[in-house]
Amino acid sequence: MFGPEFFERALIAGPVIIFSLSVHEFFHAWSALKFGDDTAARLGRLTINPLAHLDMMGSIVMVMSQFTFGWAKPVPVNLMNVKDYRKADFWISFAGPLSNIGIAIILSMIYKVLNGMGMLTYDGYFTLALQWGVQINIFLAFFNMIPLFPLDGSHMMRSMMPREYQEPIMRFERIAPMILLGLIILPNFIPGFPGIFSIIGPIVFPIISFLL
Repeated sequence: MFGPEFFERALIAGPVIIFSLSVHEFFHAWSALKFGDDTAARLGRLTINPLAHLDMMGSIVMVMSQFTFGWAKPVPVNLMNVKDYRKADFWISFAGPLSNIGIAIILSMIYKVLNGMGMLTYDGYFTLALQWGVQINIFLAFFNMIPLFPLDGSHMMRSMMPREYQEPIMRFERIAPMILLGLIILPNFIPGFPGIFSIIGPIVFPIISFLL
């Protein structure tokens, strides 16, 4: 496990993932505050300091998966503190993925400018960090927009659905984590089983190709 590839990922992908997750959670907290809920801010989550956001189990999984998967602590949101809870729930949830798309676009612009000026080497650390930064943030954004609880996409979907569908959605959310876990784990044991990457791959790969 702890071979050259692992240490390369630890040195390049590790910092990118930690930074991206921290920004993602910060923007959840920031957007919640803008809508009137200061719960996350009072709990010290209105920061990009990774120590405020990293989850112990998520960090362990990140290392064990060789920096291909992991998660941060969800930002607490109290929708009782906002006026329009459906609108707030949508935009507070969407803020995280949007922040990752923004990071990807900024890193893409830096990469293209520096590459066009001949300032990047093919396999240099900074080159790989920029490339992986774009890829990781696009995957992180679209993974989180999958409409399965507890991902951001489940909140976005629920806030857009008519009110009469709220109860069926809440019932579905009880089994959604198991479906999500299956989509992540089962492809490793069942050849050909559709997984997360096969679902969002057709969307993210063209975007990554365009950005890089």
